[in-house]
Amino acid sequence: MIGRLRGILIEKSPGHVLVEAAGLGYEVDIPYTTLFHLPEPGQEVTLHTHFVVREDAHSLYGFARRLDRDLFRLLIKANGVGPKLAVGILSGLDADQFIRCVELKDTAALVKLPGVGKKTAERLLIDMADRIGQLEGQFVPRDSGRAGAPGHPVKLPDASEEAEAALIALGYKPQEASKAINRVAREGMTREELIRQALKAMIPTS
Repeated sequence: MIGRLRGILIEKSPGHVLVEAAGLGYEVDIPYTTLFHLPEPGQEVTLHTHFVVREDAHSLYGFARRLDRDLFRLLIKANGVGPKLAVGILSGLDADQFIRCVELKDTAALVKLPGVGKKTAERLLIDMADRIGQLEGQFVPRDSGRAGAPGHPVKLPDASEEAEAALIALGYKPQEASKAINRVAREGMTREELIRQALKAMIPTS
């Protein structure tokens, strides 16, 4: 089991990073919530990891915090949740927000996540209610006046915010990313559509 990886961040893009450690380049799948915490390429990075071995693929998943990695491990033990869906969940909610959803039985927040329908959300709340106690000592409750605290709904980042953050992670200046997203944004567009259209808008045509 590869539980921790420290090395030089060579490349980063939405959903993936390449980290060089001891002369080896490790391709790591990451959620968006981890992408936002990464340093610039060329700097040292530490990821808490989980290694998944299957007949058709060996995949390494990385997280900025141990709490997110440990929650990922609990999620993939839940009925009907594989690594891909678990990463999708942790791309929309960090561990603190997800745990708060479970505590508040907030299905409305969960069904907004890609790949999570009402039945999956309800099943997750039941399955995870008995599991999050295993994270005791890592989860720090939020202040009562902040979003995500008891009595306050969890605020999910919208598609525009996520797309803008992804462009910034790719190396674009915040002003450039914001301007490009605002230029192409249309009601109902997904994060992926926004990123794709914004990149097209920023590439000059010959």
